[in-house]
Amino acid sequence: MSDLLILFALAVAVSLVFHRLRLPSVVGFLVTGVLAGPHGLGLITDLGRVESLAELGVVLLLFTIGLEFSINQLVRLRTFLLSAGSLQVGATLVITALLARIFGQSWSFALFAGMLVSLSSTAIVLRLASERGELDTPASQTALGILVFQDLCIVPMMLVLPILAGETTGAGELLRDLLSAAGFIAAALILSRHVMPRILQVVVATRQREVFILTIALFCLAAAWASSRIGLSLALGAFIAGIVISDSPYAHQALGEILPFREVFNSIFFISVGMLFDVRLVVTAPFVVAGVVLGVIVLKTVITAAVAMALGQTPRIAVTAALTLAQIGEFSFVLAAAGRRHDLIAPPWNQRLIAAAVATMALTPALIAIAPRVAAWIEARLPPHWHGGRTGVFTVPPAAAASEGHVLIVGYGLNGRNLARVLARQRIPFTVVEMNAETVRAERARGVNIIYGDATHAGILRHAGLDRARVVVVAISDAAATRSVVVHARHIDPRVHIVVRTRYVQEVGPLMALGTSEVVPEEFETAVELLARVLRRYELPEEDIDRMAREVRQGGYEIFRGERDGVQG
Repeated sequence: MSDLLILFALAVAVSLVFHRLRLPSVVGFLVTGVLAGPHGLGLITDLGRVESLAELGVVLLLFTIGLEFSINQLVRLRTFLLSAGSLQVGATLVITALLARIFGQSWSFALFAGMLVSLSSTAIVLRLASERGELDTPASQTALGILVFQDLCIVPMMLVLPILAGETTGAGELLRDLLSAAGFIAAALILSRHVMPRILQVVVATRQREVFILTIALFCLAAAWASSRIGLSLALGAFIAGIVISDSPYAHQALGEILPFREVFNSIFFISVGMLFDVRLVVTAPFVVAGVVLGVIVLKTVITAAVAMALGQTPRIAVTAALTLAQIGEFSFVLAAAGRRHDLIAPPWNQRLIAAAVATMALTPALIAIAPRVAAWIEARLPPHWHGGRTGVFTVPPAAAASEGHVLIVGYGLNGRNLARVLARQRIPFTVVEMNAETVRAERARGVNIIYGDATHAGILRHAGLDRARVVVVAISDAAATRSVVVHARHIDPRVHIVVRTRYVQEVGPLMALGTSEVVPEEFETAVELLARVLRRYELPEEDIDRMAREVRQGGYEIFRGERDGVQG
């Protein structure tokens, strides 16, 4: 109890400090572990109890990550997941192993180190993308496809460890392990389709919240236990259990009930990671640690960017996704713990890899923040024919491209699709620019005037006829890309009317400063719509409601509005 009190007190204090510094709480938890651990202030010396709690934290962490995925989502991402994921993991593993061999390490350690370095942090990337409102951006979706494959790779990696350690020599033992893992996954899939929905339906019918929570916790822990019994990790079983429940109608409720527990144990996990880090290593061998950290970031960035570009992504998206995945992940600690049990890693290298993991995790927020600028700088120095991605640009029929006074829609998500539908009904010409090649093919087959391309490039906007458009509507989720589109659009045609959809009110000011004609922040418009609906329930006249909504909009936007000479619709 005293250890927990110390941990939570430090975690709260450090988290408050990091919040004031606008740094993620995950970094604060890592710093807490470094301070409290035996290599820091020595406030906690018995790591055994903390590691036991941390293992439970990993179980809940991976269970909730599984809940946020779904089998349908995995199927939808299957092409990019299998191609990009396998290339990224395979290339990182092989190159890391070769570098380790160059420095005189054994093949068993070299391959094991390659496995550790190849995995990135799903927890940190998803959390930061969610906090920044960038989960739906092309770069985040690219990173997500690779992350899912990495997480699934933990299954064969765990099975290979005894072979690397020389403990399993017979093909029969390996075949038995593979069949056990395949049987476990097959059983999980059967449960997801035929058993769990019925069980949860019966539980939900009781209308007892505690019964629902206990059922979810039971299934999570049972899956983790079953996974460990067949030689896999507890965390892997929990991850698969989360995926199983994610396809049920009760996935969101399960996630909501588990999240408070996840946050508590998740913090303990990252604190325990910090405790493993020996600060003396940095003092005694700072250049070695710095070299390992820099090597991991550069290696993973170059490999991931090259893989994404080879599969058709633009340099901007590829580099942004690569910097997002440039850290060592939480599954690496699960794998490292198993490697220590098999004597695959010596204490000095164990500490160096822990240092690299802690440092790269801590640097991830900064890498994600600078990613758009770095990506733009690199893209500007690449040959122009690379800018559109390997897939290239789907050309527009000449008649459509030559239209005058049309609406140019950037992004064909929910907002762009609805706008296009209304414009079509009103017989107003429009052209859509979209980055999803499958969407472009499908919509072109239906007769939609849509082209494939990255609208952050002036050439794509010119190709879509921006210089002849009356209105440009930017309806994408990527804030950095939105600003880039506005800058290029205003440069191409200073008189065009630019309407931008954004998530938050705080983004309105910078967008207006770049030359946007109108900004529609979803955050503010949601508040206006809530006000209108409440007033309708009190049977106020519709004209009064409209007047109040206009007053609220005017009061909310006036600080951002300003006349710009020479700009008109």
